[in-house]
Amino acid sequence: MATGPADQNLVKQMNSALILDQLLATSPQSRANLAQHTGLNRSTISSLVSELIEQGLIREVGRETAYSRGRPGILLELNPAGGCIIGIEINVGYTTVILTDFTAHTLWRRHVEMDEDTPQAEVLALAEDLIDAALQAAIAHNQPMLGIGLGVPGMVDAAHGTLRFAPNLRWRNVNFRDLWGHKFGVPLYIENDGNASALGEYYFGIAKGCENFIFLGTGIGLSGGLMLNGQLYRGADGYAGEVGHIIVESGGELCSCGRRGCWETLVGPRAVIRGIVHALENGAPSLIPGLVNHNCEKITMQVVVKAANLGDQLALDTLSDVALHLGSGIANLINLFNPGLIVLGGTLTLAGDYLMPTISNIIVAEALSAPSRMVALALSSQGMDACVKGAVALVIDGIVREPVSC
Repeated sequence: MATGPADQNLVKQMNSALILDQLLATSPQSRANLAQHTGLNRSTISSLVSELIEQGLIREVGRETAYSRGRPGILLELNPAGGCIIGIEINVGYTTVILTDFTAHTLWRRHVEMDEDTPQAEVLALAEDLIDAALQAAIAHNQPMLGIGLGVPGMVDAAHGTLRFAPNLRWRNVNFRDLWGHKFGVPLYIENDGNASALGEYYFGIAKGCENFIFLGTGIGLSGGLMLNGQLYRGADGYAGEVGHIIVESGGELCSCGRRGCWETLVGPRAVIRGIVHALENGAPSLIPGLVNHNCEKITMQVVVKAANLGDQLALDTLSDVALHLGSGIANLINLFNPGLIVLGGTLTLAGDYLMPTISNIIVAEALSAPSRMVALALSSQGMDACVKGAVALVIDGIVREPVSC
């Protein structure tokens, strides 16, 4: 059966995406290597590579130095100047915006902290101002704007660009595609913070090349992202990965989602700090009050870790409890998904020295031996920027995976 122009164009776009995906995974590569890894014939590779070079998305960077026979091939890589990307994270108490090139190298950055109770309209207005500033910064680099990626905490309908429910922000039904899609005139991608962070780790971080892993991150609560067989697992309607709201303690602490005993009420920073404040109010001795000038509202996970580094027993006991609860939950996730890697991000990276040994021991003790035998445990290489770099990854992922015109 003959194929029409639309079908041929679709195949061409999909093949171009294969090439970009390969170069994102491993660069530089020759045309011959691309043909081998994608399964496309050399004439197709040659034609598509020429077009991608013309579009500015890839570039030639010299010749191979080691080869078996014949003339060494010309090496190709993604072109950093192929375009600019804006990544934005909106979370409880702060908004971060970065501008990157096509290889996710940061060109410009702004981080603004605010009161946790700042009204939604003010947060959105600030975010729009920061995006406008990033767009102005992009003009100086004389590169096309490829898109905006947004990571937010909560349940996201990515297909419709809508944040359905963010319990920690107390936001509902915010359609970012309607708000920003036309306003800024570039493609907009939105994901929850856990999924965005997982994607960022897959492309740029500690999980690069790992097809099956789980990302767990803490900001205020506990977010999760599942990478299964090299794809984000979103579930039937896009709401998979809400691990922070797994019930682990029936009748336990009240969670921001309205239920009791969620996992994040035991391991999330908000819950941890609330527990420390309660202990201090009940007379527990600690160095923490002195570190915050006796203002408990200034206690953060950074302060808790600093106190632990100074040998503070309350801080050490608190982090030990967090590690115990994290370890048990992670053991269950290992039994469910058999990942090759567990990545801990966000504020968990600050306390890695206190969490990792206990979590590793609990995995051995509580997870089934077969799925736990080969799993690795690692801290995010992106640290506190896991989500905002993941927002950049959303745009790149949209270009290299989807059959859309570049």
